[in-house]
Amino acid sequence: MDSPASPALQRQVASLYQAESRRVLATLIRLLGDFDLAEEALQDAFIAAMEQWPRDGIPEQPRAWLVSTGRFKAIDTLRRRARFDASQEEIARRLEKDVPPPGEEEELEDDRLRLIFTCCHPALPADARVALTLREVCDLTTEEIASAYLVATPTMAQRIVRAKNKIRQAGIPYQVPERQELNERLDSVLQVIYLVFNEGYFASSGENLTRPDLSREAIRLGALLVELLPESEARGLLALMLLIEARRPARLDHQGDVVLLEDQDRSLWDQDLIRQGTALVERALGEGRFGAYTLQAAIAAVHGEATSADQTDWPQIVGLYDVLLRTSPSPVIELNRAVAVAMRDGWEAGLKLVDALLDDGQLDGYLPARAARADLLRRLGRHQDALRVYQEALTLSHQGAERRLLEKRVTELSSVIPSSL
Repeated sequence: MDSPASPALQRQVASLYQAESRRVLATLIRLLGDFDLAEEALQDAFIAAMEQWPRDGIPEQPRAWLVSTGRFKAIDTLRRRARFDASQEEIARRLEKDVPPPGEEEELEDDRLRLIFTCCHPALPADARVALTLREVCDLTTEEIASAYLVATPTMAQRIVRAKNKIRQAGIPYQVPERQELNERLDSVLQVIYLVFNEGYFASSGENLTRPDLSREAIRLGALLVELLPESEARGLLALMLLIEARRPARLDHQGDVVLLEDQDRSLWDQDLIRQGTALVERALGEGRFGAYTLQAAIAAVHGEATSADQTDWPQIVGLYDVLLRTSPSPVIELNRAVAVAMRDGWEAGLKLVDALLDDGQLDGYLPARAARADLLRRLGRHQDALRVYQEALTLSHQGAERRLLEKRVTELSSVIPSSL
């Protein structure tokens, strides 16, 4: 009879699971060719570890042991299923015959890259890429992902199941793209990571403005990508996330309400994250192959250097937005540039640019554009116009903390308008 695992061994196995389970899973998916079978094999391997290691001791290479054990457990699972489905026996025989060579570290790291690129494949819908990445790469439970995105757990579970089915049915290859495809495919991976980060830093709905657990996962994933695939834009994205995350301690007041960038207590900003992010963006810029994420990180680094909004180098920020617009034209970037122009050249100059964007219809229904226009009108003393636009913005808001900020502005303006008539 196997002896029970001691508390010390249980802690070691738990620590090993946290550190190695995603690596083991990535390799099992490659060997078995099936997400669900690999997940079941991973759990079976750790159960076997808890049963056998108290008697035999922890092996010298626990990760390799877990991969090997998981593979044999999967073969056993297929043989049990073969009693009801004869095709499973053929798969089991093939897996048994295809004995993998002793794992090389580089191969195992490649497996993690394969997993990331497969979960973020552009053939999958954007919401499915995010859900599958959080589940398989970051090891969040379906319940945690559902809670983070404010959907029912069964709905999120179906989203993940459909993504796995799409990978299997469409024959999406479990591989790192070739060099000629890498830039296009890397964009999809970076987009998923940034979507996760943004949802954690500024939640799209609900009462809570931030979900720090999602931002932490995105940063962890970004750091992993830089470790495995040190491309300059991967560094740029990681730099951007670190520099924005550095502001988190100053983003909310004691009541949980939004504190805008210019009003934040910058002594609360995390200087260590700013240093890390600035070093990364300098390296990415120095490599000369940078893109939109690196340029946005450079803008965030300029903010990070300033001790106050008044001390910010707004001409440099406008110049960086000019470069960003040439490389990645977007009405949202034009809006951000307009706000920077307002800080550099005055409120009227910024308002003209915002009005031109809204008149073109490029940002219809985009709340930040309405909020920016209302704020510029308020600063110009056009209180009636500002009140009307703030009220328009409120109809577009689904975020509790954001709504409270807009409602606060409406209340302030309502109180001053009678005295200005």
